[in-house]
Amino acid sequence: MRIAIIGCGAIGGYVAARLALAGEQVTVVARGANLAAVRARGITLSTSGGAESVVRDITAVPDCAAAGVQELVILAVKAHQLAGVAGDVPRLCGAATVVVTMQNGIPFWYFHQHGGELSGTVLQSVDPSGHIARNIPAERIIGCVVYPAAELLAPGIVRHIEGERLPLGELDGASSERVLRISQCLTRAGFKAPVLSDIRAEIWLKLWGNLSFNPVSALTRATLLDICQCPPTRALAAAMMTEAQTIAHKLGIAFRVSLDRRIAGAERVGRHKTSMLQDIEAGRPPETEALLGAVVELAQLTGTPTPNIDAVYALMLLLARTVTQPRAPS
Repeated sequence: MRIAIIGCGAIGGYVAARLALAGEQVTVVARGANLAAVRARGITLSTSGGAESVVRDITAVPDCAAAGVQELVILAVKAHQLAGVAGDVPRLCGAATVVVTMQNGIPFWYFHQHGGELSGTVLQSVDPSGHIARNIPAERIIGCVVYPAAELLAPGIVRHIEGERLPLGELDGASSERVLRISQCLTRAGFKAPVLSDIRAEIWLKLWGNLSFNPVSALTRATLLDICQCPPTRALAAAMMTEAQTIAHKLGIAFRVSLDRRIAGAERVGRHKTSMLQDIEAGRPPETEALLGAVVELAQLTGTPTPNIDAVYALMLLLARTVTQPRAPS
């Protein structure tokens, strides 16, 4: 299958390497040092157990025009970076090209084919101008929830920490030929890629932890294990998750695991730095809007009080500003 992956960070690089090792025709759209590294040496993929693979059979290009039309496009950039690349995605698309979204948080397409009074609502927090939706039609999209944890150690060098699940789902819940074909492709590459009838419920399950643990981790510089084993931060995470669960229930979402079990799962990951903490430490903008801003917006749409989420969102907005804005000389 001809596959283009936009973004070659931790997740994009990991997925690209696994697909290329499985024999797929993979092109990554990257920039700067990552582009140069992949062109020169391919992608080096290591595991927590010490195994290492150097994957050279990957094409690296600086833009979508250079990649040409693909069968599958995987969006592996951060949620707040989507607007910057969306205008180029049509260059990769033919009549039957499928786009798989691999962003954390509430996606821009969430209310497409949702049903109910909020169907068709555009979330201002994640796509305020509608630019993303105009360039990436929802009819092309298959949703995906990313469970693997990985780190970009250096340009072109990815360490996989844990997790292999990449559940997929059509936005209308159909078990289509195209989603089954992509599931099989990912399965051949060693992923667990079940096709789900309700991808939004799975998005909420992942978000349930991300909206609490990620910002608390970024604000405290603590790992998942640290947060879960400190009673006040564990209680804060639980309070935020309870508020989010109320919103989700109003949107028709049923959680398949309990809140305590979801927290225990985060604790088992151990001393892992969340992606948001990694971004803050690197001076990069964090995924504040997709993980928190969108939930605050959904709370307003559903009339749900979220005092704990609101407070942490405010702190993250300020942290992001202080980390990413140049400091004035003292």
